[in-house]
Amino acid sequence: MTNDKVKWIALLGLLVVVWLAAFPAEASVCRTIKDHTICILSIKRSAQYYWRYRAAVSIDGVNRPVEVYNCRDRTRIRQDGIVVSFEPDGAGEFICSFF
Repeated sequence: MTNDKVKWIALLGLLVVVWLAAFPAEASVCRTIKDHTICILSIKRSAQYYWRYRAAVSIDGVNRPVEVYNCRDRTRIRQDGIVVSFEPDGAGEFICSFF
């Protein structure tokens, strides 16, 4: 291989590395409420029941699994099917006030 080909291959490799590193990470929306950092990691609104959201949240860095947040009844449905009322100043209140 000629010296020019090696330079072009090296430059192409560098561009690929920079391009892969430049992919944006999935952004999350975070808010600090009463000394707790609550982040919405993913959220999806129900098409049929617009007051319901399927969301994965993180509270103080601890990830919760996807749960259904019902903004009309102020409840969340855990993955095991148990219905729990929103905690005061918790993730449910944040989701329903933000969206």
